[in-house]
Amino acid sequence: MITKIFYRLANIAPSKASIILATVLAATGCAEKAEITAADESDINPTKTVTVLRFSHFMTANDLINKQVFEPWAQAIETDSNGRLKVEIYPSATLSKPGVTYEASAKGTIDIGMQAHGYTAGRFPLTQIVELPGLSNSAEQQSCILHKLYDDGVITKEYEDTHLLYMIGTGPGALHTIDKPLRTPADMKGLRIRQPSAVASYIIDTVGASPVGMPAPDTYTSLQRGVIDGLCFAWQPIRAFRLDELVNTHTNIPFYSAALVVSMNKDKYDSLPDDLKRVLDSHSGKSMAAQAAKVFDVANAEVMAAARAKGDIIIDVPDPLTDPDWSGPLIEGSQKYLDEVSASGLDAQAVYDKAKIASLACQTTDK
Repeated sequence: MITKIFYRLANIAPSKASIILATVLAATGCAEKAEITAADESDINPTKTVTVLRFSHFMTANDLINKQVFEPWAQAIETDSNGRLKVEIYPSATLSKPGVTYEASAKGTIDIGMQAHGYTAGRFPLTQIVELPGLSNSAEQQSCILHKLYDDGVITKEYEDTHLLYMIGTGPGALHTIDKPLRTPADMKGLRIRQPSAVASYIIDTVGASPVGMPAPDTYTSLQRGVIDGLCFAWQPIRAFRLDELVNTHTNIPFYSAALVVSMNKDKYDSLPDDLKRVLDSHSGKSMAAQAAKVFDVANAEVMAAARAKGDIIIDVPDPLTDPDWSGPLIEGSQKYLDEVSASGLDAQAVYDKAKIASLACQTTDK
């Protein structure tokens, strides 16, 4: 454009040409400035580039954990990164199936994923030792144990293919049925019980029941149709998956304690500048796990109280490892799991011993 103007000015008197040229240059400068102002800032200042992280999990959008843990977590990351990191949450397993979410984060199909350890049999054998009965009595205690073992390098190798963000204990899992009180292990004989993990499966099998594996979102219809007779669950998911509409008898026993892992694709994390890595790091690890676990503990207590209030039958077995009826099967089932892990060449007993030491340490207020 400027070249054409110079060409035309060649045939105009010098005094007039200078005035016209000055006017054109001023106008052109303003236009270019307007274009720059309208341009995407990220093209000029790379630090303003927005990195979107797709976060997949199997809980519903209205689940308490999604509302009180994951959504505030995503918002805090966006705020602390000045908008340069944005976590997009995909609940209800819309982006990855519940049993392959960890693998999806490892492969980069998703950027961040949350999965229950027990959904992939044999994938986290040492981590799942922390699920054994008697090691934890709350979600917060279990989260503390998990991160102590991870930080000490005891279970770290099981997460080498991802960047681990945090792990969340969900609290002790009770037994829930419809009109079938389970007062002793003998009452479970022949029943089909949904199991969330290999640990629970071994114990269910030991008492003579049939363990049935399935993701949490499938439990409602399976229980409603009689595919299963009961299920192992912490209290919070009973409300989250509307199972309180069906179950009315509960054996409040720390049968097992499931946990969740939130992991990130390693390449995606490594590709971030150091200051954004620090933002993620500040919202990861044991401190984040403790915050999330507290939400589980409060919710577990509230759902159990609601069940009592509506008149459900609740059988309390607070210390099953010393209970004359329950101790035998629980100890036997736990040992079966440890033996199975040991048979694969891993030192399960050493990890179990370290988990017990961590359990005692995590009972203190200083976690």
